[in-house]
Amino acid sequence: MIYGKLPVVLLSTIASEKIGSTNSQIAQYILSHIDEFKNIGIKEMAEECHVAVSSISRFCKEIGLNDFNELKYLISSNEFVYEELECEEHSLINDYAMVVNRSVSMVEKTLDIEMIEELCKDIHDYQSVSIFGLLKAGSVAFNLQSDLMILGKQVYTNISYTQQMEYILNSDSEDLIIIFSYTGSYFDYKELRNLKKNLYNPKIWFIGCFEDLPEYVDHSICFESYQDQLSHPFQLQFVANVIAQVYSKRYK
Repeated sequence: MIYGKLPVVLLSTIASEKIGSTNSQIAQYILSHIDEFKNIGIKEMAEECHVAVSSISRFCKEIGLNDFNELKYLISSNEFVYEELECEEHSLINDYAMVVNRSVSMVEKTLDIEMIEELCKDIHDYQSVSIFGLLKAGSVAFNLQSDLMILGKQVYTNISYTQQMEYILNSDSEDLIIIFSYTGSYFDYKELRNLKKNLYNPKIWFIGCFEDLPEYVDHSICFESYQDQLSHPFQLQFVANVIAQVYSKRYK
C-alpha cells in the first residue's frame, strides 16, 4: 500500500465536497491540525469547526471509518509519507526522468496486449461501464474517461472513494467496473468483510502491479513495477493510453 487510509479518505473528501460544506470544513481542519490532533476530543473539534458533535460522527461514517476513535488512531499512526528521489538537486531532472523512463519501459515489456484487447471488448459490449481509482490513480481514471468519451463511449467515474464504493455495492451483472489500483489495495481502505456477499456479480477488472487479487475481481491487467510513489502514475497512465488506443483502432 503506497498511500495510507488517512490521505485517501481525507483528500477524496476535500476534492469531492463543495467548498464550505460541513465535511469539507472538517477535513480541512484535520489536515491543518495534524500535529496537535491527538490531544483534541470530539467536542473540542466540533467547536473549532463550528459544527455539532453529531456532524463529526457523521463525517467519520461517511468517509468509511467506524467512529471518531478510528480517525484519531489513523492520525496518530502518521501515515503521510513522501518518497524523495535520492540524488543531488542539480541532477534531479535527469535522474527523475531516468526513473520514469525505466518504469514505463517495464510496463512496455510486461503488458499483455491480449488482455487489453479483451478489456476493450468488454468496454464496447457493456452498456454500463465505470472506471475508478484513488488519488493519482483517480486522475488516470478521469483521463481514460475523457479519451473514451471522445471515442464515443460514455463511462462513469467519481473522485469520492465513498461514492465509488457505494456505486460498486449497488452494481449488478449488467455493470462493468474497471479499477486502477497500483498495488491492488483498493478495497483495503474500507471495512469490506461482507463485500462479496453484498456484490451482485458486476464484472470487475483490476489494473496495476499487484500479485494477489481479491476473490471478487474477475480479471486483471498486471505489469512489473518498482512499487514506488515516484513513477507509478506514469505506469498507470501508460496503460490507460494503450487501452484508449486499442479501443480506437477496434471500435471507433
